[in-house]
Amino acid sequence: MEADRTPKLVGTVWGLLVLNTLGSTGAETVVPLPRSLIQMVTMGALVAAFSLALALNLRLRVRASAFLFLLTLLLVPGVIASADLQSGFGALFRCARLALFVGTLWLLSRWWDGGATFVRHHIRMYFLVLCTVAAGALVSPGAAMPDLYGGRLVGALWPLTPPQIGQYAAVIIGLAVLLVLGGRTDRRSAALVIVPSLVLLMLTHTRTATLGLLVGLTLAIGSLTLTSAAARRFFSWAVLCAAVAAVVFASALQDWFLRGQSEENFSNLTGRAKVWDALLAAPRTIGEKVFGMGLGDKSFDGLPIDNSWLAVYHEQGLIGVGLVAAVFVALGGVALLRPPSLARACAIFLIGYCALASYTEAGLGDASPYLLHLAVAASLLAQPAAAAPLPVPDPPRRRVPRWARTSEVT
Repeated sequence: MEADRTPKLVGTVWGLLVLNTLGSTGAETVVPLPRSLIQMVTMGALVAAFSLALALNLRLRVRASAFLFLLTLLLVPGVIASADLQSGFGALFRCARLALFVGTLWLLSRWWDGGATFVRHHIRMYFLVLCTVAAGALVSPGAAMPDLYGGRLVGALWPLTPPQIGQYAAVIIGLAVLLVLGGRTDRRSAALVIVPSLVLLMLTHTRTATLGLLVGLTLAIGSLTLTSAAARRFFSWAVLCAAVAAVVFASALQDWFLRGQSEENFSNLTGRAKVWDALLAAPRTIGEKVFGMGLGDKSFDGLPIDNSWLAVYHEQGLIGVGLVAAVFVALGGVALLRPPSLARACAIFLIGYCALASYTEAGLGDASPYLLHLAVAASLLAQPAAAAPLPVPDPPRRRVPRWARTSEVT
C-alpha cells in the first residue's frame, strides 16, 4: 500500500467519534438539555463521522488489523443475543451503532502508520472536552460540584460524570508526558495541557483514573528507560517525589483516596461488589451464557455494572469476554515484540490504562472512549506503509543511422 498523507479532515472525524462516545447521562447541566436532544447530537455525530470517513476513503482502502477484526467479530454475539428482541429494539439499535463505529475505524485505518498523528488528535479533542468542563465550573461552581456527587467535579455544560472527566484528563496527561519525553512537543505546550488537566483530575476524586495514570505511565516509561536518558531522569525524579509525597502528605492522600467513605464501603468498591455478585448468581440459559442478553445500558436490575468484563459477559456472553481478552492479548503481544520507541510507549500506556480501568468501568464491549483509546494504541503499533518504488527511467537508446539498420550481403 502506498504511503498516504493524513488529510486534515481525519481530525474532524476523530472529533465526531469522541463526541459520540460522551454519552447522554450525567449531572444536571446549567441549561437543561433533553436527553433526546443529546442522543440526537451524539448519533448524528457518528453518522457524520462515518459519512466523512467514507468520503475521504472512497476506494475503501483499509489496513489489516487484528484489533479491528476482533471488534468486528464482537458484533456477532451481540446481534445473535439481540435478535430475539428480549432486550427490546434498543439492543438492535446499539448493535447498529457499534457496527457504524467499527466501520468508521476501518475506514480510518488507512492512515494508521505508527506515527503520533492520532495521538495528537486524541489529546486535542479530549482537551476541548475538558475546556467545557472548566468553563462550566467557572460559570456555575455549584452545578459543577453538586452535593449529589459528593462535591466532585462534573460537567455543568454537557452532562459528564466524575469518572468520565477523570478518564479524559488522565489519558491526555499520560500521552502529553510521553510526547515531551520523546521530544515530539515542547515543555510549554505540554504544560498547557498537563497542568489544567491535572487540576481537573484532582477535583474529580477519581481513584480509577489516578491509578490508571500512574500504572500506565510506569509501564510506558519503564519501556523507554533502556534507550532514553530523559525517560530515566523522569522516572528517577518521579519515584523520589512520590516517596516524599507519600511520607509528607500521607494523611491528606488517604483522605482524598477514601473520599469520606467507611472501610466497609471502600472494601466492596462503593457497592459494586454487591451488583457483581448478584449478576453472577442470576440464572441463565446456555445460550445466554454463550451469547449474552444483548447490548444494553451496562446495568443489572437498574444498577450500573461498572466492570467491563462482567458487562461484556452479561450482554455478549462468554464469546464476547473471549474476544475482548483476545484484543488485549493481540495489542499487548505486538507491543512487547516492537523495539523500544515513543509509539510503543504510548501504546503500552493506553493498553495498561484500559486494562486497569476495566475492573471498575464498563465500555470495552460497545462504542466507548475505551475503544477509542485502544484504537489509538492500534494505530501506534501499525507498521508504516511501504512507499511505492520510484520509477526507473529507461536507459537512453543509441541512435542508429538508417543506412546501418539493414545490412546487405554482397
